[in-house]
Amino acid sequence: NPFFVSGKEMVDYIADYLENIRERRVFPDVSPGYMRQLLPESAPIDGEPWPKIFADVERIVMPGITHWQSPHMHAYFPALNSMPSLLGDMLADAINCLGFTWASSPACTELEIIVMNWLGKMIGLPDEFLHLSSSSQGGGVLQTTASEATLVCLLAGRTRAIQRFHERHPGYQDAEINARLVAYCSDQAHSSVEKAALIGLVRMRYIEADEDLAMRGKLLREAIEDDIKQGLVPFWVCATLGTTGSCSFDNLEEIGVVCGEYHLWLHVDAAYAGSAFICPEFRTWLRGIERADSLAFNPSKWLMVHFDATALWVRDSTAVHRTFNVEPLYLQHENSGVAVDFMHWQIPLSRRFRALKVWFVLRSYGIKGLQRHIREGVRLAQKFEALVLADHRFELPAKRHLGLVVFRIRGDNEITEKLLKRLNHRGNLHCIPSSLKGQYVIRFTVTSTHTTLDDIVKDWMEIRLVASMVLEEMNITISNRVYLKETKEKSEAFGSSLLLSNSPLSPKVVNGSFAAIFDADEFLAKTYAGVRIAHQESPSMRRRVRGILMSGKQFSLDSHMDVVVQTTLDAGSGVTRTGSTNSYGRTTVHDPTAQGTAGGQASIREDNEESSEETELLSLCRMHGKVVDLTPCSTPSHAHSASTHNRGCSSTSTSQSPPGNQFRPISFHAASQQSNDHLPHPVPHPHPHPHPLALPLLLPISNRNVTVSVDSLLTPVTACNVYHGKRFLEPIESLAENSASFSSSIFHLPTPTLEPPEDLDWPARTFSQLLLERYSSQSHSHSQAESLGDSSTDSSSLSCGATPTPTPLSSLDELATPLLDSFGSPPMLSAHGAGEEEEKHQHSDSDATICSAASSMESL
Repeated sequence: NPFFVSGKEMVDYIADYLENIRERRVFPDVSPGYMRQLLPESAPIDGEPWPKIFADVERIVMPGITHWQSPHMHAYFPALNSMPSLLGDMLADAINCLGFTWASSPACTELEIIVMNWLGKMIGLPDEFLHLSSSSQGGGVLQTTASEATLVCLLAGRTRAIQRFHERHPGYQDAEINARLVAYCSDQAHSSVEKAALIGLVRMRYIEADEDLAMRGKLLREAIEDDIKQGLVPFWVCATLGTTGSCSFDNLEEIGVVCGEYHLWLHVDAAYAGSAFICPEFRTWLRGIERADSLAFNPSKWLMVHFDATALWVRDSTAVHRTFNVEPLYLQHENSGVAVDFMHWQIPLSRRFRALKVWFVLRSYGIKGLQRHIREGVRLAQKFEALVLADHRFELPAKRHLGLVVFRIRGDNEITEKLLKRLNHRGNLHCIPSSLKGQYVIRFTVTSTHTTLDDIVKDWMEIRLVASMVLEEMNITISNRVYLKETKEKSEAFGSSLLLSNSPLSPKVVNGSFAAIFDADEFLAKTYAGVRIAHQESPSMRRRVRGILMSGKQFSLDSHMDVVVQTTLDAGSGVTRTGSTNSYGRTTVHDPTAQGTAGGQASIREDNEESSEETELLSLCRMHGKVVDLTPCSTPSHAHSASTHNRGCSSTSTSQSPPGNQFRPISFHAASQQSNDHLPHPVPHPHPHPHPLALPLLLPISNRNVTVSVDSLLTPVTACNVYHGKRFLEPIESLAENSASFSSSIFHLPTPTLEPPEDLDWPARTFSQLLLERYSSQSHSHSQAESLGDSSTDSSSLSCGATPTPTPLSSLDELATPLLDSFGSPPMLSAHGAGEEEEKHQHSDSDATICSAASSMESL
């Protein structure tokens, strides 16, 4: 039999073609009319042998073929095939029955009913759309294309609308009513909807899509009401699920509600996306289908069934029957009216046995196999989307849905148009354009079962190469700069940039000016704190936090988070703190537990750790006979408040060891009478003074038997005045005049009596800058109280003005000497002290002490 030999030869050729299709040029390089030069003008008079005919397939046909099964075919939508589908159609073509009635081929009709029920259940259709019994109103049918299905439903809706109008307003002709009918669809709908309106001789009104390219119920309602006022008759709406231009989805729920209110036929066109509804995760777009009257999608696009095969379901088939019911005697049979005759469901009479190939595919792959196929196509589209987003020259004008990605080159439409033409001309891949809100875009669809990730990457490299060529030819440079305006439009939470930090435990962002935190509900802060919490209890981290609090500089994000984490640890250990905010917007944290035991203070240092600053001060004081109190207070007031006269503890408590996790404040205070008794040169007890802070600031002393304080080195995290990560340092004189509390690293400001300027700019100051600005214009003499008042005024102006440019630091001793003058003691001490030379000697001792502390602070 020649069929055996020729058939086997054809099957082998088809198998080789599909297996090696990747090697073929996807888009042909031919011109219109190329085949006329290869074939004669008329058919041959005598037949030709099959080998000669078969050889002309490769010579004449294949050079002009656009290879839709190629992995580099990304135009239009998929048009897939498969081995079961091809074999099923081979058998159907061999049988070649015309199943226009049940009697013409019962198996053709019966199998189609069952297959359509299978498909309907696979995508989750309500039972009203299925052939469940002989009394079912609804059901499904296989049409040739989605365009034909749209036309069938529009004509059925028109028939129902005319009939309803006759019932309400008798006396009109069908043509008069037809002239007033109006249909509606999105401006993103397929061209077949417009063509159906042209054939049906009805008006079509296009509803503008929203920013997501979807038709919404509000605009549809407004259009319907406007047409009713003009005397028109709305009758039909087409909702698109998966538009051709961008695979966007109309809001089916809102549209269904509007159609129900005005009794309009709602048709759902899901030609491409309908196949994806076999996956439950994609059925969210199908919500509201219970309000629809008909739905159509193409298994020939994405379900491995080759063209032609379009599945159409209707809720009420009687409207379709009334539209296409032409039943001559020669088409009648004994089961007419009982069995389903699909000739009443379509425009043509004859129909192919399409159900056979669908049946073969569903049985061969099963629901799970088809679901894997759909999800793989979506995954590959996601990969391509990521590649596009990684190139700053390209943009995605619409959100990706399923297996379709639309992209363009930033700039004018002319650039993208030229890119697409060059790509298709090269023939290595094939895409088509679309227009979205006036933007020229390129559609990229995963269309082939042979497509792999390597193919996607190869196609993207081709796109990038051609884009570079086009941009170079047009002399266009696209900057990769991200503008602040664009970032804020994309994220309302924008506003925090990552700054570099010197901590080895923190992440680094080299270009911090373009790095932003897109944070929701402080997720980033919580995550960051969780990462660093393991390092917080280490000695190195505690020293880092202590140095941060001493620096007086603007905090980086890392530094600020370290302080926050330490505060969290304090709160977790049972410490309760309250805060108050003054009129300057600064928050002062109060620790009520500080009135009790010293154990309520935060842990920044080890229990037995003794800092180098503390050791150095101790040695200096021992050399000059000073009393140094290094013991924790049993009942102290706030650890860093100088508003009370005696901040230290009695010398009798020096034998106590500090409890765990506790600061050891070292305070400036006058030595008590008990402490003086054991000294080689006792010092008279100072008299009470009206203002405990003003006295050491205004007048010099002659005998300085005082306790040295380096408590600034041990400042707890929660005792800081921090506003947006900045420190606020005020002149010492103004603090004394306003009864402010003081420590050498923290200034606790009182509530100001005057309102601050409307637009405050509180600049951060380093320790050196403040000292330079404070004392650069003053004399080193500490005996002139008037200069203190003047400098107080000058220094106060720094809080609201621009930051002055600091002068270079010439010597730290020059900086520390005037600082000592501000730590003067009450005049009563001077009255009982020695002469001027001893006073000068005492000045020198304190200078060394302050210089040591300042040097330590600068090094930190």
